[in-house]
Amino acid sequence: MRRVVRSELLDHLPASNPQAARARVDLRRINRILRHPGIINRAYASHFDMAAARLRPLRLCDLGAGDGWLMLQLARLWADRGVRADAELIDLHYLLSEATRRELVSLNWTVTLVAMDVWMWLNHRMAERADLTISNLFLHHFSDSDLRTMFRKIAPRTECFIACEPRRNPAALAVAQALWLTGCNPVTRHDAPLSVQGGFEGTELSELWPERQRWLITEGPAGWFTHCFVARRVREP
Repeated sequence: MRRVVRSELLDHLPASNPQAARARVDLRRINRILRHPGIINRAYASHFDMAAARLRPLRLCDLGAGDGWLMLQLARLWADRGVRADAELIDLHYLLSEATRRELVSLNWTVTLVAMDVWMWLNHRMAERADLTISNLFLHHFSDSDLRTMFRKIAPRTECFIACEPRRNPAALAVAQALWLTGCNPVTRHDAPLSVQGGFEGTELSELWPERQRWLITEGPAGWFTHCFVARRVREP
């Protein structure tokens, strides 16, 4: 399948729109089914000593963070290991609920919510290097040219980058087109096939990452219909 990036309905609905709110509920359910929190947890834990995170808070950035659901799931997974974090959630809208914020704080996480376009944030706000930068169902919104530019800005400012994206193949597209069977609302039913068509396969993201000789990169299928990309900075001796 050729990669095609098209505008999705949810990108243009006001945050307060009832259909947008319902679509965000659908997205949480889809993320549970796809097990994206577990995929990101395993990808990060396989590269880093999580015990070291007890010595100081991890600095985390979440691009396209939405309502913070994914970051909360990671916090829950890491709580038993005593992992603390300073988390920055970047999204166009203020969607983080007070309940989610309170639970993150109860897990010894600090949270900064940045309502800003990702390009503005990359150009003006991302200064301190992050231990981990994540994006979940976000990169497929961008052209290859935009992703190359985005990666060039992210790479100097993070130790590790992990992305979970739709896997672009006929099976994933067929499932996306059948989401009406699960009760997903019209916005989700419209957007899901477009997400798959804008998704990734093979080493497409690896080829866009800058200075690849300085990074340990893995990319490929994860779970049923997910494409996972991990770039970890190689520490110099």
